[in-house]
Amino acid sequence: MQLHWPTLELLPGCIAALERGRSQDTSRAEVASREELERIAKDPTACVAGLVDRDAKSGPVTLPDGSTVPRLPGVRRRLWDGEFCGIISLRWQQGSSALPAYGLGHIGCSVVPWKRREGYATLALRPMLPQARIEGLTLVEITTDPTNHASQRVIEANGGVLFERFIKPAPYGGGEGLHYRIALS
Repeated sequence: MQLHWPTLELLPGCIAALERGRSQDTSRAEVASREELERIAKDPTACVAGLVDRDAKSGPVTLPDGSTVPRLPGVRRRLWDGEFCGIISLRWQQGSSALPAYGLGHIGCSVVPWKRREGYATLALRPMLPQARIEGLTLVEITTDPTNHASQRVIEANGGVLFERFIKPAPYGGGEGLHYRIALS
């Protein structure tokens, strides 16, 4: 499995996965998939270009409750093993390792359901940590649900340390979450 920067050549694999129900936005999965397919159909070049958005120019982000918040600078990479396997994203605030209250973590990863349990998320997170250093971060925070043991193992395999249990902000449903940190030295 390799990470690739988004390109038009990889877009058909992403479209096929979206059509099969893949979405990085797990809280809005079906709606988010449909919205992403509509954006791709409207302007594939702009859609691919917007996946590397270090200046947060792509407009606001819709949270699970439907509210919108300012976009953070970020980059997304495609997981690829000869076909599309998922996506991993990194977001940050310029000049700080802190995130706003609506930013539950610096890194999010989604592996397509038919490729899970093959170690792809663990392999994808590893090269994103040096990328976070390049973007000026001294640590990354990653959140997951207490019942998502697979994500916990991925984070811990990459040096993540649980530092708190917390209640998610209202736009995310207010459920319990786990907050991990990975120091970038």
